[in-house]
Amino acid sequence: MSSWNSVPLHVSYEALGWFAFVCWSISFWPQVILNFRRKSVVGLNFDFVLLNLTKHTSYLIYNTSLYFSSTIQQQYRDKYGKKEMIPVAANDVAFSVHAVLLTAVSLFQIAIYDRGNQKVSKIACGIVTVAWTTAVVCFFIALHNHHWLWLLSIFTIIQVSMTVVKYIPQAVMNFMRKSTDGWSIWNILLDFSGGVANYAQMAMQSIDQGSWMNFYGNIGKLLLSLVSIFFDILFIIQHYVLYPERKRKLETSPDFDNAKSSDQTLAENV
Repeated sequence: MSSWNSVPLHVSYEALGWFAFVCWSISFWPQVILNFRRKSVVGLNFDFVLLNLTKHTSYLIYNTSLYFSSTIQQQYRDKYGKKEMIPVAANDVAFSVHAVLLTAVSLFQIAIYDRGNQKVSKIACGIVTVAWTTAVVCFFIALHNHHWLWLLSIFTIIQVSMTVVKYIPQAVMNFMRKSTDGWSIWNILLDFSGGVANYAQMAMQSIDQGSWMNFYGNIGKLLLSLVSIFFDILFIIQHYVLYPERKRKLETSPDFDNAKSSDQTLAENV
């Protein structure tokens, strides 16, 4: 492993990494707690959870393989340079394990709590099937010539693809319902904070090493954060600007209905 040139940058790197880990890890809990308190998963899109589980499982495979396998680490250095640092830290591995477990808990909650008329779509099932079929086929190809780093690039493609599509069903559901009820905004706020810290962490390593290969060598991590931040901003706008709770309560209150009826009567008289 290449050494750090600056102690302050190294300390900043570790601090930002664990800050991102804490934010991202905690971000899974508000939704789980909300589901538990309501004894309902109405408002939480099931496609999102299923696609999210596939994404985090792929990310777990990528992180653990690159962090623990000396063979894959050697292949990484052969491709990107002998002095390049491995772009996966301990907090990345810890986060992946936690993410898979908590997403699995959310999936279990979907099975036992009130679901209303919601269900997993055939499109989501098809996407997941294609993703894992591709992974299995590529595994046997890599097994023949031991191109494990190439196999990890396939898991990178899967996780980035899942990240791109997983938010769409939830965003569309919020738009159709004109509401974010049942969808925890704290999940989004914490995820956004973790994404910003993640970029800062990668920048610390690049500045110390005088090379931006840290970004190029871990393009999956880069794209994941970029896409996640984009959708986090979208959900924040939906929750606080487009469908704020105060507005929803006002529109569903009896006083609002009475005022609306009075306005209509007045308009008709005029």
